[in-house]
Amino acid sequence: MHHIFIEGKKTSAPTLLLLHGTGGNERDLLPLANIIAPDHSVLGVKGNVLENGMPRFFRRLAEGVFDEEDLIFRTNELHEFINKSAQTYQFDRNNVIAIGYSNGANIAASLMYHHEQSLRGAVLFHAMVPRRNLTLPSLNGTPVFIGAGRHDPLIPETETKELIDNLREAGSDVTDFWTEGGHQLTREEVDQATTWYNTIQ
Repeated sequence: MHHIFIEGKKTSAPTLLLLHGTGGNERDLLPLANIIAPDHSVLGVKGNVLENGMPRFFRRLAEGVFDEEDLIFRTNELHEFINKSAQTYQFDRNNVIAIGYSNGANIAASLMYHHEQSLRGAVLFHAMVPRRNLTLPSLNGTPVFIGAGRHDPLIPETETKELIDNLREAGSDVTDFWTEGGHQLTREEVDQATTWYNTIQ
């Protein structure tokens, strides 16, 4: 997968897996990483799927309707890529925290839905439920921050609350933060995520 790895000064700290939104690239979330956890190593990944020329992490059939077969395939692909990257770049595979926005947050959530201990934790900005009618692996000891907008035109409030419930039922300690905004990521969310991140170190 097309990616960028930057080794941080704090090599014993978590490695941040950066997952962009639709149309983004492997560098999109570097400014967020620099705010939330400066000096940490980062692995920024670019999605392998193109939708009208825009990179994504998995295909969708329509707005808010995921191609489930492709989602499963791409989730496994990303999981294996992280495994190989840990060997290549010599970071602790058991100490990876994802930061994802929109489509990137969705595949980060999908990693937690499908693979036990794939992530040590996650920051999910404007995420949806990746799959339904699925028994999640144990997420005990996996903290998650979810940032959401109450007026997000792409993600109904009930969708985000279902995601929160799913993660909590699997044992995750979920912190949710709501703005009165829409789908756009706000600095307020980033600041709250930074405060949260500092509490899980």
